[in-house]
Amino acid sequence: MLYLACRVPSDAQGCRLDSFLRGQGLSAGLIRAVKHQCGGFFADGAPIHTNMPLTAGQELTFALPSDPPTQVEPQPVAFGILFEDAFAAVLDKPAGLAVHPTLNYPDRTLANGWLWHLEQKGQTGVFRPVNRIDKNTSGLVLCAGNSFAAPILAATAHKCYLAVTEGLLPEDDGVIDAPIARRGDSIIGRTVAPEGKPSVTRYRVLARGGGHTLAACIPVTGRTHQIRVHMAHLGCPLAGDTLYGGHTGSIDRHALHCAALTFRHPLDGSLRRIQCPLPPDMAQLCRACGMPPVEMQTLFALIQELSPEETGVEPKTPFAYFIREND
Repeated sequence: MLYLACRVPSDAQGCRLDSFLRGQGLSAGLIRAVKHQCGGFFADGAPIHTNMPLTAGQELTFALPSDPPTQVEPQPVAFGILFEDAFAAVLDKPAGLAVHPTLNYPDRTLANGWLWHLEQKGQTGVFRPVNRIDKNTSGLVLCAGNSFAAPILAATAHKCYLAVTEGLLPEDDGVIDAPIARRGDSIIGRTVAPEGKPSVTRYRVLARGGGHTLAACIPVTGRTHQIRVHMAHLGCPLAGDTLYGGHTGSIDRHALHCAALTFRHPLDGSLRRIQCPLPPDMAQLCRACGMPPVEMQTLFALIQELSPEETGVEPKTPFAYFIREND
């Protein structure tokens, strides 16, 4: 069982414990689980009820609940791990691998592979993807290591995708603000429609060549197939994206890759940056079109510039959690 601790800051003097915890991102469900499954909360080693006031300088401690059972079967699956600790993991998913089991892909998914990875380390757990990408999209998938970390990662994660479109995007920088709805002629297809959900994608052209465009894309919202639908809406579908008007002559899957990710670490709020260069099929397509290699650090600058809420400022949490050994 994992125990966390923190010092109560001066501005929380007199604040009720439950209000303080909610303000730090703990969900009501997690607070209940700590109370009923893990022995509750402690202040300087003494039990404290959630309706009691706090004193600045107190050390709060609590245990995280164990993960619930999972029906996902551990299976060996090939993927990369670019970052891993008890709170977060960043996985490098190859194209062609589903993120989690579905009716069409019941096993051999990234979820199965992650549980196999844990099993090989003598650990158990569940698969908690914070962002999910399509089966044929490659690149970074952020996962939470526990129920404490999940909402913090979800609130602070920002992603930058690399996309190769068929055709030349008309502007070097653009914002696509077009609602997305289900497409009537397809079970999985989406389309831009007035009745759709608000959807915004920011993009910057990195290179053009051979009738194609390489663009960095920041999904401000997170709709299904958002970047694919928005690029097709501009008349420039992704190369290889046959669902939305692309062709497979140059690549046999849609040319979309989650290449850069930033997030705040749940323990101390430190900003983490993870990158993942283009996979061979997209890199070959860019070379064939005469496009130069991508400068990966440029993508982190774009995340800061195009995601206004992530500007490198200090996290909301004015103090750090730390792992407390159980006495």
